[in-house]
Amino acid sequence: MAPPGFVESTCRSRIFWMKLNKHLLQGKFFQLEINDPYAGPILLDEKLASRCGYVLSEDVWGNPVFRASVLGCHVTNEADELFSLTVNIKVSSFSSMRAAVTYTYPMYCSYSSWASREIVCEENYMEVSVKTDVPAVSNDYTVAWMSALPETQNVAYQLWQLMFVSPSGRKRITVSDAGKLGYSFNNTLSRVYLRAPYHSNESDVSLVSGVNMNMVTSTSMYRQRWLLLLIDTTVSCPVDGISFTDTALTWTVPSIIPTLVVQESTFLSKNILMGVDGQVIVNPEEKNYLLEHNETHIGITIPIGAEGGQLKSSISGGVYGAIYSIDLFLEHTWTVADWQTTKYTVIRSITTPFMPQIPTVTNNTLPEERLFNIAFGRFLPDVSLVAITIGNVPFTLREAQHHGFRIYETPFSNRMKEFILEVSFDDPYVLKEYVNRNETKYTLLVNYTLSVGPEMTLWYHSAEVECVIADIELPEAVGYCDEENLYLAIPTFGLHQYWNLYLGNKLLNRLVVLTNGYLAATNSTHLILQIPLFATGVIYEDVSFQKIKARFDVALRKVRTMETLQMFSVSCNFNSSAFIICHPDGTILVSAQMKTVPAIDMSKTKLRDSSCKPREYNEGHAFFKFHITTCGTSARFEGDHIVYENEISYEKETLPGQSVPTVTRDPDYRLTVLCYYRAKETLVLGAFTSDPSTSTPFGSGTMVARSNTAAYRRTRQALNVISRVSKDDSFVEFYEPNVAILKRPVEPVFLEVEMKDESPDAELYLENCWVTGSLDFNNTPRWNITVDGCEIKGSEYVAEVCPVAVGPRVRHPSHFKRLAVRTLAHRLEQMYVHCLVSVCSPTSILPASPCREQCSSSKARKAFPGHHAASLQGYVLAGPVWIVDPELR
Repeated sequence: MAPPGFVESTCRSRIFWMKLNKHLLQGKFFQLEINDPYAGPILLDEKLASRCGYVLSEDVWGNPVFRASVLGCHVTNEADELFSLTVNIKVSSFSSMRAAVTYTYPMYCSYSSWASREIVCEENYMEVSVKTDVPAVSNDYTVAWMSALPETQNVAYQLWQLMFVSPSGRKRITVSDAGKLGYSFNNTLSRVYLRAPYHSNESDVSLVSGVNMNMVTSTSMYRQRWLLLLIDTTVSCPVDGISFTDTALTWTVPSIIPTLVVQESTFLSKNILMGVDGQVIVNPEEKNYLLEHNETHIGITIPIGAEGGQLKSSISGGVYGAIYSIDLFLEHTWTVADWQTTKYTVIRSITTPFMPQIPTVTNNTLPEERLFNIAFGRFLPDVSLVAITIGNVPFTLREAQHHGFRIYETPFSNRMKEFILEVSFDDPYVLKEYVNRNETKYTLLVNYTLSVGPEMTLWYHSAEVECVIADIELPEAVGYCDEENLYLAIPTFGLHQYWNLYLGNKLLNRLVVLTNGYLAATNSTHLILQIPLFATGVIYEDVSFQKIKARFDVALRKVRTMETLQMFSVSCNFNSSAFIICHPDGTILVSAQMKTVPAIDMSKTKLRDSSCKPREYNEGHAFFKFHITTCGTSARFEGDHIVYENEISYEKETLPGQSVPTVTRDPDYRLTVLCYYRAKETLVLGAFTSDPSTSTPFGSGTMVARSNTAAYRRTRQALNVISRVSKDDSFVEFYEPNVAILKRPVEPVFLEVEMKDESPDAELYLENCWVTGSLDFNNTPRWNITVDGCEIKGSEYVAEVCPVAVGPRVRHPSHFKRLAVRTLAHRLEQMYVHCLVSVCSPTSILPASPCREQCSSSKARKAFPGHHAASLQGYVLAGPVWIVDPELR
């Protein structure tokens, strides 16, 4: 016995119908056998099917369907009214059909309303059956005569012949020969039938009312000496007549088929029926079907997707689309004068071509809710979403829901559906790009994985959805000043993510901050920049006597495009008693504070060119303004810098004496003015532009004072002495000026001091050296590292004298002094090394001269080896050196 629900069968008109449940055959193989009551089971194949009146196919849902004519082979016929057929269904898990289970299934059909002529046009064969009324020899129908009639008919079968008429001529063959050609001819108690394959050699194709008809013109002949019976067994079936639009399919069959209707004038159409899946549709319009006919055509129009058929999703060439299939039949009954009644039945399974249906992605995003809402559709019910990929990260539906994505389906009244995906703008897998001034472009990259159709074919579709909203607030900086510094407080939100700060064309990072001498601090909301008045990058808008108007600009630029969005500026007025400003156009402004004992008349100070007098002055200050090309200014190269030098001096007044006419009470005072410009940067002549991104930077300036007043030791006579920092203890490679020097706390700083252009007999000594956190001479706190020429072992900083030997750079070792300064306690982020130096020559030694006694390697003092010495004193500065963490180097 077959499993419940596995087999479904019925008798529809004169055809056995049997359907198998595809779900119970999933993953299995099956075969059908026709069970002949005498010969046993016969395997059904294509050749047997077309010859014997069988059809094995699938319905639109994919269920195997078997149809058989009641006049087919191996059908038990009882008086042309009761018919039975037994089928063996063999099911196996293997393609070889081994270990198959066989289910024997009998089918029964009752059909007695035969028409005089019945024609069936099946998918693989054409069949015509004609009622035979053989005249009787006597009207005395005895029981014995009637019982002998079937046997007589069996004998008569051997005498039947078929005559085919085709364009190639006439052909007369026996029934047995016809069977070899794929035909099947036989007779029953009251009928004769002929079954023919499509497109046989004896067939012909003709165009009837625009429809190609395949026809076999034949006459069946029964001959005995006293009788010649001729029966017209011509059959004609349509082979096309199907057309499609985007919305419907139309099946057309001729109303009158000339080869079947000899006397068209007597033609009378009696009844036209249509059916779906073997069921007659009484009121086609209720299902939106259209059945229409006229004198030439019968037409059936079915909307795509209509009930009774199946609209199935499919993939073709990587494109999503649909295929619509429906099983139709048409039954047309007519009469003519030469025939009583003809019942003409056509069974046709129709499938549309592939219909591309490109799905669309609809962006229903809700910017106010910061939520992507994407509709993807529309799809048939046989499509399911199985996975998505957001960005490059794949998610199953369960994983996607767990992550926080919302996925659901929206159905429509036409049975279509679409998939909805909701993703928050703030999800980490959403791409975010800062655009325009204050907007963010949110981009969602989605790749859908869908299972399509009954075959569950995987199909992929990618989509990109964007939304731009103004959700970024540009920062506003606050500027203020104190007596010596400018300050900018800038919100930290968005820094480095959307925009960066630039000083001119340089990214304002930690290295630039350290190199330029700024201080930077951050809290939870702001970055606070402290910019010393005379630091690099400060713009001097107006400079006058003891007055400076300074400005500092920072540009806010996009990270990706470098577009400047706005400038943050702070501008303040400062009172400064002493300064030097080196303008980009070569103008030098100097406010000199001169403290001497006794005091001097500031109006009598001058530059090298005595005609260059102070613009303004008072008791203790003089203000000079001059150009690098005037007032006796000299220039020289030092590394990658040009150094412009001038000197402020005081004109002494002489008093007449008794014997020497040059006695004076005024101090000998000189102040050296130095301006440093990078050699690669051209000086801008004319007005100074206020745009720091296009302007040449200010030079850096310094003043070195010299005096012979022993009471004021901090103001020293300027010597031709330079200092530099070596990269290691070899003292071969040195850091360039204005290049940031970064050291770890444990690394020593190698300092070299060199005396130039002095006598070979002179010797350089380091009097006092100390470490501070500023370049200011008077800055505190300070840590001594040498005192009176002797090294001091401090707890924070310690110096060690490095020996100097003759070498390529060193001609006179006495002109060099070298120190290795080590940090023992990390007190400063930046450090400067200050040194007061002395140059001694062997002429005379003053009692208080620092050259009189020096420290030996054993730290014991000894006298300077020589007769007498005259001491010249000066001051050098090295730094800044930044003490940083190793990863910042």
